[in-house]
Amino acid sequence: MDQIITLLSGGLLQLSWWQVVLVTLVLTHITIVAVTVFLHRSQAHRGLDLHPGVMHFFRFWLWMTTGMVTKEWVAIHRKHHAKCEKEGDPHSPVVFGLGKVFFRGAELYREEATNPETLKRFGHGTPDDWIERKLYTRHSLMGILIMLGIDLALFGVLGLTVWAIQMAWIPFWAAGVVNGIGHAWGYRNYASPDTSTNVSPWGIIIGGEELHNNHHAYGTSAKFSTKWYEFDLGWCYISVLRFFGLAKVKKLAPKLKLDPPKALADASTLQGVITHRYEILARYTDLVKKAASDELSKLKPARKEGSPDCSWTLLSRCKDWISSTDDTLEPAQRAELDTVLAQNQSLSTLVQMRRELVRLWESSSASSEQLLADLQAWCQRAQQSGIESLEQFAYRLRRYAA
Repeated sequence: MDQIITLLSGGLLQLSWWQVVLVTLVLTHITIVAVTVFLHRSQAHRGLDLHPGVMHFFRFWLWMTTGMVTKEWVAIHRKHHAKCEKEGDPHSPVVFGLGKVFFRGAELYREEATNPETLKRFGHGTPDDWIERKLYTRHSLMGILIMLGIDLALFGVLGLTVWAIQMAWIPFWAAGVVNGIGHAWGYRNYASPDTSTNVSPWGIIIGGEELHNNHHAYGTSAKFSTKWYEFDLGWCYISVLRFFGLAKVKKLAPKLKLDPPKALADASTLQGVITHRYEILARYTDLVKKAASDELSKLKPARKEGSPDCSWTLLSRCKDWISSTDDTLEPAQRAELDTVLAQNQSLSTLVQMRRELVRLWESSSASSEQLLADLQAWCQRAQQSGIESLEQFAYRLRRYAA
């Protein structure tokens, strides 16, 4: 009887509480690595190819610890990128609200997984062998039930807690933190056409997925860190696999290249501008925000105590909208912004020049020759604007290269 009680309380391993915590963290971390390296970077975006043995280990592990079907996860994620923050995005905080995505993100995944059109259109290229069709997909719940039995056998009744943490780990960190907070809070290296943010510069807990803005800027890159101070743990694992010939990296984010100063933008400049457009737009956004802050500083001394200055109040309210695109603003916000720009020629020029710059890389019908001429004309207008920050920006822009 004592042996039965001992087995129930501590399982086969009879570990202390801190050892159980350590083992649980190791198990959940392996799941994180499987998601970021296999499901996300390899399957969804084709940033790297994995050795068949490594790939099947990840498939088996995810079947045991999450019950997720590869085709479903990949299709839903690809649809998120294709329709990011617009109608049809399966898990956008902009569409559903941050609270729903953070707390009920897993439900949104399961709901979208029942959409056959999503799987047909976005699920191509995922594993479709016998074991995927007959076991992993058909019996997706069997794996997590087997995992429950293993946890109970190894850790006793505490194994139920270990199993529950394993089941909640990905829904919380991936569906909640990355898909929720990763579109609401953090910093942005790149002005990608969405609200994606880098939750932290050190991608450790979620294997590098914290660098969500970097990923949205260069979706197919196998490496998520782009700045010298950023750390992508998932890339470390990929590097180890590549060293042993178990992974082949196919795509990486382009490295910024600056040529010596040029008097006139050339074809290489144009290609560099298009390649690094999100980095350029982020720099331009900082320029506009700095100009708005400087203007607020000029207006602040003129405010009278107890009687607010209308210009200062309006500009203060519109400061964060100035660098936004028109399609992201409500009609009332756009009207107030138009009033601010009508009162400030410098800010109006900066906003207009931003729109023209964006049109350079959004144009799908213009020839390379026309785009180059447009870029040269843009740089010339910027240099003649009389706005020092804009002149310096144009000077640096001519240094970009492919």
